[in-house]
Amino acid sequence: MSASAPNARIFVAGHRGLVGSAVRRALEARGHQDLLLRTRHELDLTDPSATRAFFERERPEVVILAAAKVGGILANWEEPYEFIRENLAIELSTIDAAFRAGVRRLLFLGSSCIYPKLAPQPLREEYLLTGPLEETNRPYALAKIAGIELCRSLNREYGTDYLSLMPTNLYGPGDNFDLHTSHVLPALIRKFHEAKLGLPAEGDAPGPAHSPVNLWGTGSPRREFLHVDDLADAVCFLLEQGDATAIPDGLINIGTGHDQTIRELALLVQRVVGHEGEIIWDEEKPDGTPQKLLDISRLRTLGWEPHVGLEDGIRRTYEWYLENPAPNTTGPSRMSKE
Repeated sequence: MSASAPNARIFVAGHRGLVGSAVRRALEARGHQDLLLRTRHELDLTDPSATRAFFERERPEVVILAAAKVGGILANWEEPYEFIRENLAIELSTIDAAFRAGVRRLLFLGSSCIYPKLAPQPLREEYLLTGPLEETNRPYALAKIAGIELCRSLNREYGTDYLSLMPTNLYGPGDNFDLHTSHVLPALIRKFHEAKLGLPAEGDAPGPAHSPVNLWGTGSPRREFLHVDDLADAVCFLLEQGDATAIPDGLINIGTGHDQTIRELALLVQRVVGHEGEIIWDEEKPDGTPQKLLDISRLRTLGWEPHVGLEDGIRRTYEWYLENPAPNTTGPSRMSKE
């Protein structure tokens, strides 16, 4: 049976996260009905025994591995051991169990942070392991590189059809808006929204509407952003393609091919949210990698292109945020649409 057939049995690991939930929506929209979905409470993918038992019992034909411990610069810097330990455990447990259960088709979701900090731009797949990584998220990047090598090694030694997908920075419905653990774009949305309404930071008194917003760094690093629905579309597109082993090292970038500075991004988010106050840049805080722009030539050659523009995507994400209160917020007006 083809991996893209509507009746293919597909395990979406991490189906409640930003990526996994988008992939689930995209698969269901394409008529896939036999989806295997398990919460962390139902199946701990860091537990090899439980994971292998699940695969032996359910026998999925396709695996989309979107489960991971993720976070922004602050979370990666403060919890390096947790990031490398948990992600390595998920990858080894799931990929090994899939292989032993006879799964021939697997798509592993990684991250653009696998590439060297000072690699030439745009980032081509062959730049992997050609230089030092960005220090702030090196443990997470190393875990993702290990996942790529697991898939590559199984393909070379056993002829599996395992593909590693490296998306650029993602955002969209279902994103994490916790300021301690979120990535830059959802954090900007929340910061500008709360400053627009004069909502207090934790422990502070309420302030005036359109109060100043403090942001890390100089705003000069360049970043690329992909709406998560575009990523899910690319996942489904690649699932429909032929042999993954035809792609060098089974590795393919997913992005837009365009980037902007963090300062430009902040101004765009500020406009979408409707915040009219000042932006204050704390230049003593780290900027991270100077630029991360993916070369998506491999994917474009196959015939795929993104469809969601950045401003439209930010607006959709902001609308979703207004309808879905963040779990660590307080007060009934915090998600107000005013």
